[in-house]
Amino acid sequence: MEMDMEAEKNRMWNLLFLGWLIASVATLGSLFFSEVMDRAPCVLCWYQRIFMFPLPIILTAGLLPFDPRCARYALPLAVAGWGVALYHCLLYLGFIPQQLQPCTQGLSCADVKLELFGFVTIPLLSLLAFTLLVALLLAVRKGTAS
Repeated sequence: MEMDMEAEKNRMWNLLFLGWLIASVATLGSLFFSEVMDRAPCVLCWYQRIFMFPLPIILTAGLLPFDPRCARYALPLAVAGWGVALYHCLLYLGFIPQQLQPCTQGLSCADVKLELFGFVTIPLLSLLAFTLLVALLLAVRKGTAS
């Protein structure tokens, strides 16, 4: 019984650590694109940053010392960021009409600024990161409920 609880605690710590790793790589990648590659972020990219940048800090607080309840604070940020990233991807793909596009002045949110392998865009990377974070945080929350 004691061994099962310790194994569950280790599993949740690993899930939280993986979430921290994803959030940290996404944060550093975002800064790399804007500061090193000199790609100015659009309005939707800024919103995604607002939701992503606090996550490494929140998840660090949950890892040291281990407190899986930090998922309750990180999950709303990850879900909101996921929504903005999904909207941005739909905008890139042309599913959002012109009158619903938020970037009317300055940088366009619909311009393709970078494509890896011919189809992986910055908003798609963001959507993938937020999707993984939401899944990991939900798994941690489910583990704390049992």
